[in-house]
Amino acid sequence: MSFVGGGSDLPSYYRRHGGAVLSTAINKYIYVSVNPKFDGGIRLAYSKVEEVDNLAQVEHRLVHATFEMLGLKGGVEVTTTADIPARGTGLGSSSSFTVGLIQAVSAYQGNHTSADELGRRSCEVEIDRCGEPIGKQDQYAAAFGGLNLIEFNEDDSVRVSPIIMNREDRDMIERRIIVFYTGITRSASGILQKQSEEAESDVRKQAVLKRMVDLTYHLRDEFARGQIDSLGEILHENWILKKSLTESISSEQIDGWYDAAIKAGALGGKLLGAGAGGFLMFYAPVDRHEAIARAVGLRQIDFGFEPLGSRILFYNPG
Repeated sequence: MSFVGGGSDLPSYYRRHGGAVLSTAINKYIYVSVNPKFDGGIRLAYSKVEEVDNLAQVEHRLVHATFEMLGLKGGVEVTTTADIPARGTGLGSSSSFTVGLIQAVSAYQGNHTSADELGRRSCEVEIDRCGEPIGKQDQYAAAFGGLNLIEFNEDDSVRVSPIIMNREDRDMIERRIIVFYTGITRSASGILQKQSEEAESDVRKQAVLKRMVDLTYHLRDEFARGQIDSLGEILHENWILKKSLTESISSEQIDGWYDAAIKAGALGGKLLGAGAGGFLMFYAPVDRHEAIARAVGLRQIDFGFEPLGSRILFYNPG
């Protein structure tokens, strides 16, 4: 769940100016299991089932690229399940899947993988090998877990720093956040491709992204001072800025839901992910949540912050 700075993790921006995002992992999970397959083939079970003789026949692009990167040619069965819809929701599910897959396959091969390596290698799979026009924030958020400032440097290195704040304040933020599912799924790639192209050539949009990055550091400092209600104002400014990057980020319907929530007592909010659908998140006093839910009229999703990143739950080397 990204709060501020989204879009500055695209290479078209951070390679020139550096980027930063403040985000948290949440307790919605993707589970990946890897087991030997006795006949030397490959079986994949996700939203569909693939059973093939060799890697060249695998259709799932992320699995194909991961196996190729890690040198796994076959003889395995991979099964995945997820707590939320797997694509187009804005909660980083594709990157979380890739991080989990790399860690599970690496463990299957007898190799330990650090959080930093998981973030870096999942970016290699999605961006370099599969050519997805996406940023780097989701991969590192899933790999590290927790509430972090994630900085994207001009030399392509990434630094993840935990947000230092009072435990009671962090718990209060968690309680005051309310999330709704719009029921709209969309491909982030097209939105991010357009945003990336425009940010590369449009000086005004580069200035917008710079302001969003500045807000990231401002929010970090406000949290450190215990000024947690600043989150509402900063979320609202960030959302207005983000919508100005490209028309496809929002819609009349999404704006209607957002305005209804603000009128019902939300202090600020945003659409999670690249835009155009997925989940709407608001920050509001707890006693306004019921009114906001009535005003928006969408399905509310319960969640919590997740302090841990991707991890091995069960390991049996056989």
